[in-house]
Amino acid sequence: MKRFFLMTLVGAFMLVPGAQSLQAGGRAVLTEARVRQVVTEYLLQRTENMGVELRIKKLGYSGEMALPSGVVSYEIIAPPEWEGWGRASLALIVRVDDQVEKNLTLNLEVEAMAGIMVAARQLDYGMVLKPGDVVMQKRDLGLIQGRFCRNPDEVVGKRVRVGMRGNTPIHGDYLEKPPLVKSGQMVTIIAENGAFRVTATGKARGNGAEGDLIMVQNLNAQKDIQAVVASDGTVRVEF
Repeated sequence: MKRFFLMTLVGAFMLVPGAQSLQAGGRAVLTEARVRQVVTEYLLQRTENMGVELRIKKLGYSGEMALPSGVVSYEIIAPPEWEGWGRASLALIVRVDDQVEKNLTLNLEVEAMAGIMVAARQLDYGMVLKPGDVVMQKRDLGLIQGRFCRNPDEVVGKRVRVGMRGNTPIHGDYLEKPPLVKSGQMVTIIAENGAFRVTATGKARGNGAEGDLIMVQNLNAQKDIQAVVASDGTVRVEF
């Protein structure tokens, strides 16, 4: 008899063929190895294309459990905020012929090794990071709190807003774009649409990095307007 296991993944259901150990008489046995297989498949699909190497450190299930004869399926339910690594309590619902046979709680701990950006040395407040200031290392994501950076493009060229010691994982919240425009600076205001382009001289009313919306005084009209800081240091207004 063909048997399947059913996995819940971000609100969707997926039916995947699977094998079962059988007792004499054709009864299925839920073994630790089988539970590990089901959970592993779930984790691999949940973290697909995320570039992590997974290892279940703690499963929260041992021994063997006999099940009635029939088509066996499994449903895994995880906390919606869980990323797929670290510690979590998962529900494993075992059904036989679509009837709930067991509802197990798995206290899981998952190691997820992946490359992240780490401070190569002491990084002081106000530094603008260069390639030599950071290095990529493999770390267990389950041991890192917050939104960490995994790509050099996320950190190089950014300014340090929270000082870090060497070998510290770099979080996105620790960095900011360096301001291209500073308060009081004279700037070129560019107003354009598909057909027209008008420029004027202005004075920045605040600091702004690329993409920031700041107040600018139009010196010709003596009027404050909102403008977006462009990569070349100009500020742009759409009309």
